[in-house]
Amino acid sequence: MHDDMEHIEISDDAITLGQLLKLQGVAGTGAEAKDMLAAEAVSVNDELETRRGAKVRPGDIVDAAGEIFTVVARED
Repeated sequence: MHDDMEHIEISDDAITLGQLLKLQGVAGTGAEAKDMLAAEAVSVNDELETRRGAKVRPGDIVDAAGEIFTVVARED
């Protein structure tokens, strides 16, 4: 894992990609997230992803239109 990469914490085992994009602030609405995915501007672990409902889990690396961050589990 890249220590200099931005991290985004999730409290569950997984989150949908659309929710993650909104949580990170990359997309302001679900419609914006859908448009980004349709424009093929998002990849997960270097694989192009176009499904808003795709599950993203801790350890996954997301590149959303050049903003790269890794998903980590929230520590309680």
